[in-house]
Amino acid sequence: MMIDNNKKSNLHNEWNMRIIVTYFTNGIKRIFSKNLGRVIAIIYSVVSFLIWHFRYAIWKPDSTLMNVHKLFISFFLLTTILLVTIFVILIIGMPFDAIGISKNLHRIGLVNSAGEAPLLLSKDKGDGKVMIYKFKTLGIPLSDWEDKQSKIESALNIHIDEISEGDNCRIIIVKCVGGENQLHSYIEWSEDMISNENFEIVLGEGYLGKVTVNIAKIPHMLIGGSTGSGKSVLLKLVLMQCIKKGAEVYIADFKGGVDFPPVWHEKCTLLTDKENLFKVLVSITNELKERKQILRNAGVANIDEYNRDTRDNLKRIVFSCDEIAEILDCECTYLSKVRLEILKIESELSVIARQGRAFGIHLIFATQRPDANILSGQIRNNIDTRICGRADNVLSQIILDSTDASEQIAKSSQGRFLTNSGKLFQAYWFDENNL
Repeated sequence: MMIDNNKKSNLHNEWNMRIIVTYFTNGIKRIFSKNLGRVIAIIYSVVSFLIWHFRYAIWKPDSTLMNVHKLFISFFLLTTILLVTIFVILIIGMPFDAIGISKNLHRIGLVNSAGEAPLLLSKDKGDGKVMIYKFKTLGIPLSDWEDKQSKIESALNIHIDEISEGDNCRIIIVKCVGGENQLHSYIEWSEDMISNENFEIVLGEGYLGKVTVNIAKIPHMLIGGSTGSGKSVLLKLVLMQCIKKGAEVYIADFKGGVDFPPVWHEKCTLLTDKENLFKVLVSITNELKERKQILRNAGVANIDEYNRDTRDNLKRIVFSCDEIAEILDCECTYLSKVRLEILKIESELSVIARQGRAFGIHLIFATQRPDANILSGQIRNNIDTRICGRADNVLSQIILDSTDASEQIAKSSQGRFLTNSGKLFQAYWFDENNL
C-alpha cells in the first residue's frame, strides 16, 4: 500500500516527537538515578528560583514603561529557564551520536511495523574494551536483533559478543567491542588457563575475553565443523580439561584410536567397536540408575550437593565421539541386525541425554556430516551447548539452527567457532602429547 506525502510527514513528526519524549524521560531518569545528579538538580533549582525571585533587582525595569518591561523580563526569563532546562535534560538523556546510530539501524532494516528504528538510551564502557549499548526496542523483538546481528555489526562498526533483553522485553542490551578489535588467529593453551570453577570448561577467547561453558549446569555439547575447521582440536581441548578435573572419560573412535596418541589411551577409555561401545553405554546408564538411588537416599538434588555433603567423591562421567555419525548411521531403514544395534545404542544415549545432568554424566559429540538425521530429537533437544566452526549453510543450520556459522566464519579460518548463543571465539590450540 502506497503512503502519500502527508502520511509520511505525519509519521516523521510522530517519530521526532517520540525521540524527544524518550530522551527527555531518559534524561530525568539518569539525573535522579545518582546522588550527584540529584544534588546538581537541587542546586540548579535553587539558583533558578533565586534568579526568578530577584529578577527585577538584576534587570531593573525602565520607570517609564514599568509594567511592560516587567512583563517582558518575566516572560523572557521564564522561557529561557524552561528551554535551558529542557535542553540540558535532553543532552543528558541522549547519548553521543544516538540519532546517527538510529539512522544506521534504519538503513539495514531493523525497524518496527511503523518503520521506526530503535533508540539508543545509553552507551557505557564496561571492563577493558567492552562497550554496553542499551536500546529502547520500540516493539522490535529479540529474534530480529539476532537475525540481523552481522548487519548491525557492519552498520555500527562493532563486534557483538552478546545480545540480550534488559529488565523487560522493551529494552535490548548489546555487549560489544569496537570494530577495530580483531580475534587472534592462533592462541596457545597454557595450564594456568584452566578454570577454578567447578567443571567450567574454557573453550577459547572471544571479543570480550574467555568463552566458557559449565557442564555442571549445561551438561551436553555438540561441536560441528567441516574438515580442517579445528573441531577435533576443540573436542580434545574440552576432554583434556574434563580429565584434569577428575572426570572418567570414554571416547568412541571406530578408526582404531589412531587419531588419539598413546597418552589418551592411558588417561581415558577408547572404544573401537559397536559391541564394546554398547556394553559401556549400558554400564553408564546402570550407573545413572544407581546414582539416582544414592542421591535420593542422601536427600540431595545433584552430584555436586552429594559430594559436598559427604566424603564420597562421585566422579563425573563423560562419553564422547569425534564423529557421532559413525555411531548413529541412520541410512539403514530396515530392521537389520545393524539397525537394531544402532537403535539400542541410541536408546542408551537418549537416557543419558535426558537424565544425565543431575547425576554428573555428560555427552560431548562432534560431527562434520551435514545430515539432519544424525541425532534423534530426544538426544538433540537435550544438548543445549552447540558450537559450529567453518561450515556450509546446511551443517550450520543443523548445528546452530541458523546459517550464522557459514556467514560469520571465513572459509580459510581454522579454530574459529560460533556458539548457539551467538558468541564468536578462537579456540585454544594445545599439545595433546602433554596431556
